[in-house]
Amino acid sequence: MAELFIGLMSGTSMDGVDGVLADFSDGRIAVQGYAAAPFPVGLRAELMALNTPGDNELHRAALAGNGLARAYAGVVHQLVADAGLSPEAVTAIGAHGQTVRHRPGEFDEVGYTLQINNPSLLAELTGIPVVADFRSRDVAAGGQGAPLVPGFHRALFARDDKAVAVLNIGGISNLSILPAGEGTVLGFDCGPGNALIDHWCQAHLGQPYDVGGQWASSGRVLPELLARLLGDPYFAKSPPKSTGRDLFNPTWLAAQLGTTEGDPADVQATLTELTASVCAGHLRRHGAGSELLIVCGGGALNFHLLSRLRTLLPAVEVVSSVERGLPPQEVEAAAFAWLARSAVRGESGNLASVTGARGPRVLGAIYPA
Repeated sequence: MAELFIGLMSGTSMDGVDGVLADFSDGRIAVQGYAAAPFPVGLRAELMALNTPGDNELHRAALAGNGLARAYAGVVHQLVADAGLSPEAVTAIGAHGQTVRHRPGEFDEVGYTLQINNPSLLAELTGIPVVADFRSRDVAAGGQGAPLVPGFHRALFARDDKAVAVLNIGGISNLSILPAGEGTVLGFDCGPGNALIDHWCQAHLGQPYDVGGQWASSGRVLPELLARLLGDPYFAKSPPKSTGRDLFNPTWLAAQLGTTEGDPADVQATLTELTASVCAGHLRRHGAGSELLIVCGGGALNFHLLSRLRTLLPAVEVVSSVERGLPPQEVEAAAFAWLARSAVRGESGNLASVTGARGPRVLGAIYPA
């Protein structure tokens, strides 16, 4: 009998919703369907704006949560219809929500993480139970609350015969390091992924992203600018660590650019090199034995970025996740289907070795249909 869950992901790129229908009936994940939808222009603009302090935030965030739930529901309806299912056939939806503040605690301080969402409305619109708010329990247990996907990466991609790393490049990049056999899994946010690359492309070309990295490949890296960008203290911090648009945003970029003059294509090339450099550098420092790097997320479609990773990591085989059985856009959504299943089964979803939490915790709150 099928054990079906839906996973939804709208990540730090804030370009829309990816959703998968996943079957866990044999204990392993088998993706049965994929659907995606872009955010309405107004919703995307509001979600971006809510990443920084502004007027009337509580009211605006509540309305944005309603809009996000409706966008999520549209993807769920598409998945269910494409599979010829009734809502009752799906055990639960894992809906991460849209992170707008991520301030995990340091030392003995308890921090917080905030994802805009309205899981009650999503359950009402779909007739399917919803699991949401995955990060808060890990933060309450002293963890970073992120990244949460390394446990899923281990279940899907780990191998007994070689050390593997998984790099998700969304708006922010995160890395999972999976030793061969039963070794301790590491995972952390490297820094910017597509967030700055996309912002610069939108500002100068009016396009949502740099298709295939073609614009970046037409420019040249500006060494002095790259050195300034790489000088941010976050990059030197040791794991566990996590970050987001709270830090790496257009305001941060403007401060780093200062009076830099040059062709915008050169800045785009430099921002792409920043992402490649921080990801490669973190892998060299914390996953030096890795023989295979599996890249997922939107960044896996940036061929110039993949080329730079291969150049910076000559001893590592760098491949897209599609070559290991799951297209790049589906991996993170599948992870939240897996996390929803873990919550429903009362199983831990975090890895303390990754987040720094005091131990394993069941993640997420369940909203009945």
